[in-house]
Amino acid sequence: MKVTVVGDVLLDVDVRGTAERLSPDGAAPVVDVETRTQRAGGAGLVASMLLADGYDTQLITALSGDDAAGTIRASLAGAKLVAATSAAPTPVKTRLRVGDRSIARIDEACGPPPRPAVTTRMLRAVRDAEVIIVADYGRGLTERPELRAALESKAREVPLVWDPHPNGAPPVPGTALATPNASEAVRLAGGSGSDLTGIAAAAATLCARWGCPVAVTMAEEGALIVEWPGATPSIVPTQPLSMVDPCGAGDRFSSAVATCLAAGATITASVQAGVDEAGRYLAAGGVAALGTMRTPWSWEHAPSAAELAESVHRRRGTVVATAGHFELVHAGHARALSAARSLGDCLIVCIDSDAAIRRGGTLPLLGEDERAELLLALESVDAVAVFDDADETASLLRPDVWVVSEPGDDTLAPGLIESWSGQTVVVASDRHAETPGARPAVDEPLVRQSGER
Repeated sequence: MKVTVVGDVLLDVDVRGTAERLSPDGAAPVVDVETRTQRAGGAGLVASMLLADGYDTQLITALSGDDAAGTIRASLAGAKLVAATSAAPTPVKTRLRVGDRSIARIDEACGPPPRPAVTTRMLRAVRDAEVIIVADYGRGLTERPELRAALESKAREVPLVWDPHPNGAPPVPGTALATPNASEAVRLAGGSGSDLTGIAAAAATLCARWGCPVAVTMAEEGALIVEWPGATPSIVPTQPLSMVDPCGAGDRFSSAVATCLAAGATITASVQAGVDEAGRYLAAGGVAALGTMRTPWSWEHAPSAAELAESVHRRRGTVVATAGHFELVHAGHARALSAARSLGDCLIVCIDSDAAIRRGGTLPLLGEDERAELLLALESVDAVAVFDDADETASLLRPDVWVVSEPGDDTLAPGLIESWSGQTVVVASDRHAETPGARPAVDEPLVRQSGER
């Protein structure tokens, strides 16, 4: 699938460090810089996500010839870049972060630029698109009449998802879905209420004004959809979110929605996939784990277990992991996994590969793909790792808590978890459910540290 992104690009910079003292010349923290990272932002971030998903990606934008634009070009080397020359310097947004928090943002060259030109090559790239995402950041590109005409024409043939900006142009006729966030929707509609009633009214206003379905993203409250003028709003819920760094969640949402629409999904199903994918993106650490983000619909497209563990460790959270075949998942497993998840900030389930099971002298009842997909359908499971060597996988993840079903479990080498100051914990659930026809107990799992009685 060829995915075309149209919109404004900027350079995002994250400066991370520690702050343990105040400046002597003012009540301001002194930040000792540890890392500095740069990446394409705006429409460039959407393109980066699609590249990480493995899509054939092209980006239609305007770029200047300065060093910041060169950095953007280098970060998007895998995409087909169709760019007009911008007369304005590249906007740069620098976030100063300490731990998990941004304490300041410095914007450079973010004022209104002259409207960029539109080239014949850009219009031809629109005509070649199989699905289009417009990421408008209010810098004038989507106001150009020739580009709007090309987008409107193509919207009759392929799904077009429009992520609007309060200072940008409205979606073109034929847009499949507009995806403002809650504050953008209220501002664009001229409303004042930020509660659910106000957001629903704003979505209804925009749907009528623009003549297209509208899905308003509402962070931990999911998304609200109005599909046609006068339609009753519907809510697409999300799982509880870990909002360490929300940067890019809206871009993740719109990219997932667009590709699902192109695959033939309904608006509601596509929005649900977008909400789920944005949640996985946030749980994995957001932009810090961008390379691990993939499109939904398959367990293989869930966040990487290793990257998720690294992200949780980085923010000093607790990684919980467990292992097993999980060929016949029953209610006892579900209760035990839910109890295990309550012990930390993420739960990673490690499952034997099909090859490892065969080496044990048996044939897998379910393939590793099916077992992983089934486990990821459980709310308690954040990621799945398929392993051939349990010790090697555990050493990669370095869980703070390793969950076993009974004392003396010998899945791992003795002392391995303790070698990095981890802890082994027994989560006991009703094991009679392992016997075909047995009735599972209704009591809650018992959680205790290994060795306790």
